[in-house]
Amino acid sequence: PNFPSISQHSLPVILYLFPWILSHAIFSHLLRFPYFVDLRRPQDVLNHTCNFYLSIEEGVSVGVWHTLPVSQWDAAAGRNVDWYREALGDGSPVIIYLHGNVGTRAISHRVALVKILSAAGYHVLSVDYRGFGDSTGDPSEAGLTSDALYLYHWAKTQSRGSLVCLWGHSLGSGVATNAAVKIQEQGPAVDAVILEAPYTRIGEVVANHPLAKIYMILPGFESLLWNILERINISFANDKNLKTLSSPLLILHAEDDNVVPFHMGQKLYQIALGAQRESNADARVHMVAYEADLGLSHSHIYLGPNVSDVVQNFLQKLR
Repeated sequence: PNFPSISQHSLPVILYLFPWILSHAIFSHLLRFPYFVDLRRPQDVLNHTCNFYLSIEEGVSVGVWHTLPVSQWDAAAGRNVDWYREALGDGSPVIIYLHGNVGTRAISHRVALVKILSAAGYHVLSVDYRGFGDSTGDPSEAGLTSDALYLYHWAKTQSRGSLVCLWGHSLGSGVATNAAVKIQEQGPAVDAVILEAPYTRIGEVVANHPLAKIYMILPGFESLLWNILERINISFANDKNLKTLSSPLLILHAEDDNVVPFHMGQKLYQIALGAQRESNADARVHMVAYEADLGLSHSHIYLGPNVSDVVQNFLQKLR
């Protein structure tokens, strides 16, 4: 039998009529991988870790895992959430890990990175933004940024002034720079920012997606995409944010990244370097590129050679 074929113009029409579909595609928060991990029991996938919730605003509670630095591992046995919170004030740097889209704080590549950072001597706070994992509320760019802002100020207070670094991977890179710019507008700049596989702005990643590329030949499709992103208030503009960011910055990007092209990380490095040199002779901007033959692609930079050394060299100079 002849089934009716879907018109080649249907995707643009569907997106135009239901712009929230693009929002769901960008966040992919409903894909709560891995499904069989109880987020209230981090010990099933991570040692020396406690789970807790922060109430960000009315109706929004976010789940956070706090993983201890190696110096606290032995002392942690049988301790409760209050003890963990006190431990944040031990003088070790704190890394707030802002993950990419899809899934929860329990996804294997996220857990693997946290293990490396913990062994290198850092407290790590891994958060599931609103609407992700077991966090309540609905995701939006402003909402994710608020979650990161709240967690930064909370960590800064609990750690009694220790160094607090925002680490953003993929989608989280835009959350990190959004939050950092806001913090800088309100007071002292963020102590340090690390961006892993960052994009120039999210629309350019969407336009680079294989499905979008098929439609790019249609006249007006690209401007439709940008128009819809504007309508749903999503820009995650790292390129714009890095023009004003004064925090020390480290960019990590693999040359074979198949989601966020490597040239985007390079462009951000140039933007940040230029901006910081203009305002301050001592530009603290670094980039580490991982060669394609390492096969690290988009989510496996933690497997790269000496990742903990790279991070330690960057953060140690700031303490």
